[in-house]
Amino acid sequence: MMLREAIDQYILWRRAHGAKFATGSDILHHFLHYVDGNAACDAVSTKQVLAFLAGQGVLTRNRQNKYHTLAGFWRHAISRGHATRSPLPNNEPKSPPRTPPYIYSRDELQRLLDPVTVANSRRGAVQFDAVTFRTLLLLLYGAGLRFCEATALTIADVDLAENILTIRATKFYKSRLVPIGPQLAAVLTNYMLLRRRGKLAQDETSYFLANRNGTRLASSTVQDAFDRLRRMTGVRSAVGGRRIPRLHDLRHSFAVHSLTAWYRQGADVQRLLPVLSSYLGHSDLEGTKIYLSMTPELLQQASQRFARYAGGDQNA
Repeated sequence: MMLREAIDQYILWRRAHGAKFATGSDILHHFLHYVDGNAACDAVSTKQVLAFLAGQGVLTRNRQNKYHTLAGFWRHAISRGHATRSPLPNNEPKSPPRTPPYIYSRDELQRLLDPVTVANSRRGAVQFDAVTFRTLLLLLYGAGLRFCEATALTIADVDLAENILTIRATKFYKSRLVPIGPQLAAVLTNYMLLRRRGKLAQDETSYFLANRNGTRLASSTVQDAFDRLRRMTGVRSAVGGRRIPRLHDLRHSFAVHSLTAWYRQGADVQRLLPVLSSYLGHSDLEGTKIYLSMTPELLQQASQRFARYAGGDQNA
């Protein structure tokens, strides 16, 4: 089988198993510029792969993504009999560890979510108003949503009678229901009323969070607004941490604060971890377990729990 055909089959196979595989598809198609797509899979040399990986330097995240995408393809090709060997180098350098996400403190969250401060940060805004901005921030933190999930919500997705959000086919082609607490539900109810007063479209397919003209919130606009708010509130990373606290770190903070609260309450965190994983829309538990070692406070709570258990407290 020709390399190009084998790659196309692999992409279809990944998508048939629930992966969007958009980045992987782009990487594999880009790889075809470095090799002869009409040749057999075994015709690809390690030299060609190294050229695609951009030499033998430090393994950056982009290079790591390319390497792992090619490795996945060749495992598939070999298992299907399209190839007999992998041309990937065996001595790839290890990539640097990921910079840990920024976990906002309670004080920082209060400053970022203060209604007066948010209003001042959006003074003079034409389309993206302060109320919409603050409601978005509360959704990202209060429900642990991804930015694309929050901005994709339609009016039909926000059930304020049952206090449930419907998140539709996002990162892993999965839809899920996200229950929300009474405080966040009250904020969303108030925002819905303001939407009506602002004469925004009320049909079920309209975006719940919208600009004044009804259009979907743009990532660049929201990022600029958040950078301005962050500067106004003085929220910045400590030495050695992530240089710039991100909008996405509100989701990470939600996860860590949830785990910390469970430890404080004496809950069975290992039993609840799959619940948090489902709530966040992770594809497996590995994406959620990383939060267990995220902050000193969380580690302290976990160690105290272990100490009580080791001391004979079976309820720990």
